[in-house]
Amino acid sequence: MVGLALTLVLTVFVGRLLQVQAVDASAYAAKAEQNRYVVHTLAAERGGITDRNGVALAISEDAYDITADPTMFTSKQLKVADGPEQAAALLAPILGRNQADLVKLLRPANKELRYVRLATRQTPQVWKQIKDLKASLTAKAQTGSGTVNVLAGVFADPSSQRVYPNGDLAAGILGWVNADGKGGGGVEQQLDKELTGKDGKIRYAQSGGREVPTAGSTETPAVPGSDVELTIDRDIQWAAQNAITEQVKKSKADRGYVVVQDARTGQILAMADSPGFDPNDLSTADADAMGNAAVQDAYEPGSTAKVMSMAAVLEENAATPLTHVVVPNRLHRGDRLFKDDVDHATWYLTLNGVLAKSSNIGTILATGQLGKTQEQANRVLYSYLRKFGIGSYSGLDFPGETKGILAAPGKWSTSQQYTIPFGQGFSINAMQAASVYSTIANGGVRVEPTLVRGAKGADGRFTPAAQPKKTRVISQKTAKTLAEMLESVVDDEQGTGAKAAIPGYNVAGKTGTANRVDPATGRYRGYTSSFAGFAPADKPRITVYCAIQNATAGSYFGGQICGPIYKQVMEFALKTLQIPPTGAKAADLPVDYKP
Repeated sequence: MVGLALTLVLTVFVGRLLQVQAVDASAYAAKAEQNRYVVHTLAAERGGITDRNGVALAISEDAYDITADPTMFTSKQLKVADGPEQAAALLAPILGRNQADLVKLLRPANKELRYVRLATRQTPQVWKQIKDLKASLTAKAQTGSGTVNVLAGVFADPSSQRVYPNGDLAAGILGWVNADGKGGGGVEQQLDKELTGKDGKIRYAQSGGREVPTAGSTETPAVPGSDVELTIDRDIQWAAQNAITEQVKKSKADRGYVVVQDARTGQILAMADSPGFDPNDLSTADADAMGNAAVQDAYEPGSTAKVMSMAAVLEENAATPLTHVVVPNRLHRGDRLFKDDVDHATWYLTLNGVLAKSSNIGTILATGQLGKTQEQANRVLYSYLRKFGIGSYSGLDFPGETKGILAAPGKWSTSQQYTIPFGQGFSINAMQAASVYSTIANGGVRVEPTLVRGAKGADGRFTPAAQPKKTRVISQKTAKTLAEMLESVVDDEQGTGAKAAIPGYNVAGKTGTANRVDPATGRYRGYTSSFAGFAPADKPRITVYCAIQNATAGSYFGGQICGPIYKQVMEFALKTLQIPPTGAKAADLPVDYKP
């Protein structure tokens, strides 16, 4: 019997040995492989963003993702039951995280989970603080004092964090990067795919939280994102942002924007708005300011839009700059009685004078000549507004951009038929307004605005951005005539924009003061104050547009509060780009006539 029992035992042992070796070997090996090897993501470095001169606007600096191996926090490993709680209590103040949330990560439902991320994009100083704490706990544990290193299972993966060296400068253009590393607004969002690059991976053996060098590893390197070069000039951006910020504060306004554009190429040299935000610290940012109001705000432009009405009148040969226009103090049209900004006796103006004095009545009378009927005149004017880009996206493809509102002429109300010619009854954004004046400055050819000059890939090669679309809107002759008429606006004696005059330069410009729709109530409240123009007027290079919303302190007239901003920013841009006066004699078109 003993022999038989021994034989049975041996038979069972041999069978089990065969099962282990032949049947379960692969399963055990797979489980060992799973427990032994770990795979970590190698984050791709996000591409930088620079201005047109290579000055850094957004960069990526070294950072660390703080990670942990939850299996190293069990009571079996640490010899204490509350290891996750002790570790979380030490890490929470360093990482700025909730202690209870860290405990959940360190004690997951999946007992075999080997990798969790406790915090992302921490500074090297944070990781050093954790390392020093780990070393201190290890040293105490080695003295036999009973101390346990509850942070033994905490590690760090190299990463990067986004930094904006100039603080809030150009924040509306740049945007920001979310906690997950994705662009959350602006160029960071628009070009996120190009900037992000491609993450890599590394796989290696680990024992006790340390890599096993002899076990080998495999690595797929990360591919860094492309570096993007913008068209803006940091110094001009600073001048524009500083000027609009000061005026918004002085006027106690809701907000304001300035756009500076190269009239010949369409490239944006500056696009500033106020109030803004600091993308380095979004915790203090006002949600309403975290965007680019210069392309996202839609508003009625007011008298700066009259230049499009004049363009239509001149191009259609309905009048010339010297055409006589009798402007009464009041004009009855449709169901309304129209007036100018100031009461006046009957004015005897030239068409040039209508623009110089910014007469609403004169503009209504002039555009009425665009057709035999008012309906025909409306259709003609509408066609020109569309050619100038009104009611269409600018071509920037910027996140959150509005195309404004421009109804088809068949849907214009009785009042709109007469208010649209002087800039009320439709809406635009600041970029569209600047583009209108750049079109006139560029001899009547509209160049789609651009914000990106090109990008440099991982191979170091620079790829220029695609050439912008160009569209002939008005003839070169009409554009030149308009430029001369716009000079009258800035004339000391005749026009409404004297505060925009720049000594030594011929300046073309137009003031605007429009009734403003309050976004909160949908009713008219306050004003949109604006000024638009270009210089040198006789050989245009730079366009500057400024608008301020709801100024409540001091003057609200566009010529008074935006004219000086135009002058300040334009002077700075002309000096920065070393554009000299042309030396040509200023146009001296008559403003009025004797009946």
